[in-house]
Amino acid sequence: MNQTPEIDIHEAKKRIDAGDLLLDVREQDEYDEAHIPGSTLIPLSEFANRYDEVPQDREVVVYCRSGKRSAQAVNFLNDKGYDAINVEGGILAWQEADYPTE
Repeated sequence: MNQTPEIDIHEAKKRIDAGDLLLDVREQDEYDEAHIPGSTLIPLSEFANRYDEVPQDREVVVYCRSGKRSAQAVNFLNDKGYDAINVEGGILAWQEADYPTE
């Protein structure tokens, strides 16, 4: 099995600032509690039916709470031909670094 491609939150912030798509795969209640500004929500529980909403024309930076669900989504997207990468540590690491959330 291939290892899931990952970046840390600092690299994620650079890529998001440069225009990469940011995808949150947590559930709606988690997203409502706090999310990274500019992120698009497609919960992992709905992902197999909604992944085609994700544009294929740029890299997709994917996060969840800690990095486990987003790793599943990244592997799924990459198997479908997308250029996707996992945010190691998820929103927990993002908040720990004092990056903004909404």
